[in-house]
Amino acid sequence: MFKAINMNFNEKIVLPFNAEDWIKSPASKVHRIQLEREHEETGHVTSIVRYEPGAVFSKHIHPKGEEIFVLEGTFSDENGNYPQGTYLRNPPGSSHSPFSKDGCLLFVKLNQFDEKDLEKVIINTNKKEWARGHGGLKVMSLHSFESSGTALVKWPRSEKFIPHSHYGGEEILVLSGVFQDEYGKYPKYTWLRSPHLSTHDPYVEEETIIFVKTGHLI
Repeated sequence: MFKAINMNFNEKIVLPFNAEDWIKSPASKVHRIQLEREHEETGHVTSIVRYEPGAVFSKHIHPKGEEIFVLEGTFSDENGNYPQGTYLRNPPGSSHSPFSKDGCLLFVKLNQFDEKDLEKVIINTNKKEWARGHGGLKVMSLHSFESSGTALVKWPRSEKFIPHSHYGGEEILVLSGVFQDEYGKYPKYTWLRSPHLSTHDPYVEEETIIFVKTGHLI
């Protein structure tokens, strides 16, 4: 089983999704695959989280914020229901009581907000239009603050991007298809973290959608 530490942002990390890596959470019927962890309660944590049908998590506070992308199913709390494709940002100091009636799969990042970034965000990406990006790429901006940004990027079949470097690093979760570069192939739910000023030459052979964060690793 992979033991998530991986807090050296100068290292490149590639973690394929592995269903054998689920571990129990404090809540019954909630499991997670921890991708990076600084401290369980107050430090930097990135995970894939699975709510089984009927799972309920007790009310809790996010001292340094929580960022969620709903990968599958419907995630809920006392404020509403969030179907697959919903992007959520709960700012520092916020609280909620999450649950899932029919089960869901989430990508979750905890305690990683700038203390000045207090914006609450709820975006159903199924209802938001794509913007034109470089070449045949389509981009959907989800959030930005100072030098960091979060977006979805849709790659059409056989698309190739220009070689480039990542100022402030880059983090990717592959949502569908297979993302590729000169270092390898990354199928659905592979998580990648590339350090400040790292370079690569990405491309795809089939239509692929990725969740991307940039500029936040310095």
